[in-house]
Amino acid sequence: MAIPRDFINELVARTDIVELVGRKVQLKKAGKNYSACCPFHSEKTPSFTVSQDKQFYHCFGCGAHGNAIDFVMEYDRLEFVDAIEDLAGQLGLQVPQEKGIGQRKDPSVSRDLYELMDEASRFYHNQLKQNPDKDKVQKYLQYRGLSSEVVEHFNIGFAPDGWDNLLGRYRQNQDAQNKLVTTGMVIANDNGKRYDRFRDRLMFPIRDRRGRVIGFGGRVLGDGTPKYLNSPETPIFHKGNELYGLYEVKQRHRNPKTILIVEGYMDVVALAQFGVDYAVASLGTATTAEQLQLLLRNAEQIVCCYDGDRAGQEAAWRALETALPLLKPGDQIKFMFLEQGEDPDSMVRKIGKDAFEELIANAQSLNDFMFTNLSSEANGDKSKFAKIALDLIGKIKDPILQNLLLENLSHKVGMNSSEELKKKLGFNAQAAKANPLGAKGIKGRGTPLRLAISLLVQKPTIGTNLPMQPALSHLSMPGLDLLIQLLDLTRNEELTSAQLIELYRDKPEFNTLKKLAQWDHQITDENLQHEFKKSLVWLNNQYLEQRYQELSLKSTHTKEERVQLQKLISIIKSQK
Repeated sequence: MAIPRDFINELVARTDIVELVGRKVQLKKAGKNYSACCPFHSEKTPSFTVSQDKQFYHCFGCGAHGNAIDFVMEYDRLEFVDAIEDLAGQLGLQVPQEKGIGQRKDPSVSRDLYELMDEASRFYHNQLKQNPDKDKVQKYLQYRGLSSEVVEHFNIGFAPDGWDNLLGRYRQNQDAQNKLVTTGMVIANDNGKRYDRFRDRLMFPIRDRRGRVIGFGGRVLGDGTPKYLNSPETPIFHKGNELYGLYEVKQRHRNPKTILIVEGYMDVVALAQFGVDYAVASLGTATTAEQLQLLLRNAEQIVCCYDGDRAGQEAAWRALETALPLLKPGDQIKFMFLEQGEDPDSMVRKIGKDAFEELIANAQSLNDFMFTNLSSEANGDKSKFAKIALDLIGKIKDPILQNLLLENLSHKVGMNSSEELKKKLGFNAQAAKANPLGAKGIKGRGTPLRLAISLLVQKPTIGTNLPMQPALSHLSMPGLDLLIQLLDLTRNEELTSAQLIELYRDKPEFNTLKKLAQWDHQITDENLQHEFKKSLVWLNNQYLEQRYQELSLKSTHTKEERVQLQKLISIIKSQK
């Protein structure tokens, strides 16, 4: 089922982006716009602006931009349909559905899955107080030093021993049983027999950014295997996109300065018990690009904590390689290694909060970690060292960090400067490949066609009631079809920039229009209409010139063509 375009248009029209963003970010009036420090990357000087007129936001630092739907998707890391549902809920609207292609078949199915997972979480949590084996579990929690406050904060529960404690609650509801299989909470074997996935385990609910339970991690209470059992991939749980404990961190710290990423559920919970309540876990996977991007949006600094053995070093190196292409100005990633045989859980119990936080404060910078490991790998071979380092540095898109590492590298290999290094060894910087429609916008006016499209996108009302432009449909020029579409869309309906661009979300022109919405065309508001019409006049004249060339090249003409040619000659002469 697809969401009707008219509803999306109405949703964007009824959502005030200044009010929406203002609930998440502290905005200050700056002329006719509002400004703030960007919520999507760390910065000290505000470069994030929100336009009341355009209903659009833009960051001149990291390039983030879009309308209300984009902001919810970016800030809360939601998919498009989830963002629509979230905005609609804020306005008290019900999202209608229509038959179509490309959207979820039935969002109510996902809602049912979330509800079932929430019920499962409440069931497991209640078992801590009600199950006949509750004393065994309470003793284990006391042994691990977990207070009732921490247990409540993370909603930790207990899955009793037995094959159908959860399943049995839905014995008369076949539909619910099927959905429990879909969520991975119940397993169906080859013979069709169904049974609970989690049995005799301490249960850690995994929540998404909206606080909805999407999966579980279960730790065995005794010596059984596996030690940890996790929910499988499901329609609502994709472990590479989620982080255990992030929702809980955001409940305690709206804008955390540091987030510590560790490996296990119990590490996160134990650290919180000792007051280090800003840790998350990567759900048993190598840290993914999606997880790092999510963390970088939520904190000024990310500290990756690993065991001090070889496996920990290798995991840290994979995280560094994943992080390099993602880093933007102001992003900080550090690496922290524990003593061999220790994990965050055991370490914080051994040395206490203050000493543990001192370890965090002294974590290795990305710079130091990278060059220390490369030096060890190269084993004294400066040529090999420089080559490997340049390959890594070439992946970085942040020119400031890139230049810093190049300067550092040049000194390490005995060269006078990064320029000498690049000249002698060659360097292909991804960061240097600038997009002419990049985040900081295009300077100057560009072509009249680009100017016309940009002005129309930035102020759609200049196209309202504009007469038809039949000549444009006969003009051969790349991009002209887009202008004609925009003219048709704005002629009979007053739209904001946000509404107009939203109509192109699923089309190739979407990103181009979002960038043009921020183009610094250097035209004052009172001259917008005049300059727009000048661009249209120029385009119409291009058609006249094109038609004149077509007729001039013909050896014979009809009577109508001769008349038309004479008129064109007169018009062209009068313009010179």
